[in-house]
Amino acid sequence: MGRTHQNSLRDNYHLGMIGNGRTCALVDRLGSVVFCCLPDFDAGTVFASILDEERGGSFGAEMVDGEVTAQRYERNTNVLVTSFDGSDGAFDLIDFMPRYAMEGRAAAVNDVGPDVVRVLRRRRGKPKLRVTFDPRLEYGGGETKVVKSDGGLKATVEWKSGDKDVYESVYLWTDVDPEVVRTGQEFELDADRFLFLSYHDKLQVPDWELVELMLQRTRAYWLLWSARTHKTVEYQHEVMRSALVLKMLQFAPTGAILAAATTSLPEVLGGERNWDYRFCWIRDASMTVSVLQKIGHAPMSARFIDWMLDTVPTKDDTLQIMYGLRGEKTLTERTLDHLSGYQDSRPVRVGNGAYTQVQHDIYGVLMDVIYQDLSLRQRSPEALDRIWTRVRAVVRNVLNSWEEPDRGIWEIRGEKRQFVFSKVLCWVAIDRAIRIAEVLNKQEWAEAHRSHLDHMHEVICEKGWSSEKSAFTQAYGTSDMDAANLLMAEYGFLPPEDPRFIATVERTKQELCVNGWMFRYTNPDDFGRPETSFTVCSFWLVKALVAIKRRAEARTLFESLLGVANEHGLYGEDLDVTTLRQLGNFPQAYCHLNLIDCALSLSAEEDDGIIQA
Repeated sequence: MGRTHQNSLRDNYHLGMIGNGRTCALVDRLGSVVFCCLPDFDAGTVFASILDEERGGSFGAEMVDGEVTAQRYERNTNVLVTSFDGSDGAFDLIDFMPRYAMEGRAAAVNDVGPDVVRVLRRRRGKPKLRVTFDPRLEYGGGETKVVKSDGGLKATVEWKSGDKDVYESVYLWTDVDPEVVRTGQEFELDADRFLFLSYHDKLQVPDWELVELMLQRTRAYWLLWSARTHKTVEYQHEVMRSALVLKMLQFAPTGAILAAATTSLPEVLGGERNWDYRFCWIRDASMTVSVLQKIGHAPMSARFIDWMLDTVPTKDDTLQIMYGLRGEKTLTERTLDHLSGYQDSRPVRVGNGAYTQVQHDIYGVLMDVIYQDLSLRQRSPEALDRIWTRVRAVVRNVLNSWEEPDRGIWEIRGEKRQFVFSKVLCWVAIDRAIRIAEVLNKQEWAEAHRSHLDHMHEVICEKGWSSEKSAFTQAYGTSDMDAANLLMAEYGFLPPEDPRFIATVERTKQELCVNGWMFRYTNPDDFGRPETSFTVCSFWLVKALVAIKRRAEARTLFESLLGVANEHGLYGEDLDVTTLRQLGNFPQAYCHLNLIDCALSLSAEEDDGIIQA
């Protein structure tokens, strides 16, 4: 059955995601869990057949003399239902990760458990099925043994990796005969049943009553959360699904938001651009804060800001482009050579070596977030002191380094260059610092730094502009275009009516739009020429077209983007511009943030584009 499930992903990411803010699981259209890490997002995998159908492991159900007829989310929840129908009957496989309020309050961050619950709900007759429970713990690096244990099953792996002893375990409780599950035997579904997987040996052993209670409370949690979400005038369903994805991707214990749920899903089939995205990138922060505020989830935004301010350094430490979910600074990259990768796309990577890169754009993002935060909520005098110290430290770093080359927003691993967008974000850092100073009544400091702001703007406009292209290009002295420059007006570097910005939008679209989809850039990098569209860049083009008053064109592109989401409205990082299949890590938070932002911009034709919850 492993190959059958792998084949279900051959032509696209036919995947739904369940999650609860602690971790998540990807479920393919045949109802098999093909990716899941326990206990946390960034832990080792329990199931990873999406990365290797033989060694990765999966957790599925297969109907005898029947087939999957539908798969859907229950409305406004993260509960996923896969429906089976056959000659002997029909049943639903209901998947969720428990999340609910405790005693009328929002659940404490540590109340979120690393549990995957699967309910077999009989709809008709007495269908026959088999369950495949094939865990391969710790990325399948050792032999996983599954044995009967206390009315259920226990899976363990134990081996020596260099000088390190590796041990992991997970537990499965079920009201199906555990031996039938362990051996994959056929059984008759004569009543509703459950499969309850946990990282922990539960003190309260799951039974049917507890499972049903968890399901109802989880449904209620997501429905109430969705009801608090402000709705857009248009595109309400797509915005709600994107918001629900973002909520799943916020790490409950700290408030950090993952870039994506997976590692090593390739940008190009068979290629090497395979990265681990289970970390938090600072550059995503500015839009995260803005969008969450607009859709009515200020607490999510506040938790993310607090995590970020607790994580980033104060005075003389180096600001990193990314951090672990608990603020870890060291994200050592290694390859898992025993895994074949998604459709033989090697290598499979764990960790991300880009954490050591120098990228100057993050200074502007950080300052923009701090400014947004000061504009949105009150702070204690002590907190303001800490913030002001950070602001001045960032400004010192920017003034000392902004004219130096860096790796740029795209994390080029080759030679450093004078990337124009990095310079623009350095200007943003000084601009927001001046605004912050004004909010904090530091007028003298603000006035003293305006000359730096004016000088930077003049230099960037002179050196970043290409007379050959009549546009801002990727780096000083080059003719290559870069989609990141579509954000110049968004960050306030140029007004949207500025002829230079309009010309840059038009030239960028002309050169980077292939078959209607935007590339980041098309010039060669460390791995050759990019071969796939970077989906978020198409969303950026939508926003830029709206900004320059080309709404009809923007709407057409946006609705085309909605059409290439998978059947559940989810997006990977990349898009094959010929086949329109999704690629890259999945689902990507930044795509879903930009979808909401674009929907807000297009809905703004109607009042403010928002219907208050």
